Amino acid sequence: MVVEQAQEANEEQDKDSKTCGKILVVLSWIFVVMTMPFSLFICFKVVQEYERAVIFRLGRLLSGGAKGPGIFFILPCIDTYARVDLRTRTYDVPPQEVLTKDSVTVSVDAVVYYRVHNATISIANVENAHHSTRLLAQTTLRNTMGTRPLHEILSERMTISGNMQLSLDEATEAWGIKVERVEIKDVRLPVQLQRAMAAEAEAAREARAKVIAAEGEQKASRALREASEVIGDSPAALQLRYLQTLNTISAEKNSTIVFPLPIDILTYFMKAREERD
Repeated sequence: MVVEQAQEANEEQDKDSKTCGKILVVLSWIFVVMTMPFSLFICFKVVQEYERAVIFRLGRLLSGGAKGPGIFFILPCIDTYARVDLRTRTYDVPPQEVLTKDSVTVSVDAVVYYRVHNATISIANVENAHHSTRLLAQTTLRNTMGTRPLHEILSERMTISGNMQLSLDEATEAWGIKVERVEIKDVRLPVQLQRAMAAEAEAAREARAKVIAAEGEQKASRALREASEVIGDSPAALQLRYLQTLNTISAEKNSTIVFPLPIDILTYFMKAREERD
């Protein structure tokens, strides 16, 4: 019973306000007509291509949505309007001290690109859409970094930026804001941690260098063994290798060249020794 009475009272109040509003609109039109052409300078407004005008008539949003770009008309004394810039804005998120999932304190800063995609909602649903978006960007950056270990923050910046962009865009949809892009600028580590990581990287490089050198020695040893087997199986190959060595020595500008005994003589003495044995 009480609820019904309250509803009836609200309906009567709405009717009275609508009637009063109509009367004020009529009086405003009379004022415009009586003061023409001077009233035209007050009634006609212009917004740029990148702007929209949200008009309120007696405190209520005017039907038809935001006006612009170009010329639009307002009634003096009863209409007010707010200009909304639709261009993309850039917000440089100040460095945030974040404790990562593996308990490392880092300083992270980012850049957020956003714009107003619904001028009416950005004025009617939130007091200051730009300020609210910037505060939300700071808290989202801290929350996102706090759920990830340090190695993911350093190696997966693109993935983290994409997740932040989706989270911000979903939260700011009710404010008429569209978050277009989020970029992580820099991740600053403590000095002690930088030194430790540098020492670890240096040790890893030295270890890789030693492994590569050992693999090279192993391959060289295998190649020498295969070469010795080929030379041992073919006396002609040994003779060719001997001649190649002499050619290499003669090509160098040496003052003294030592010629060893011919291979054939050595082979003769070796066979003679074997026969005696």
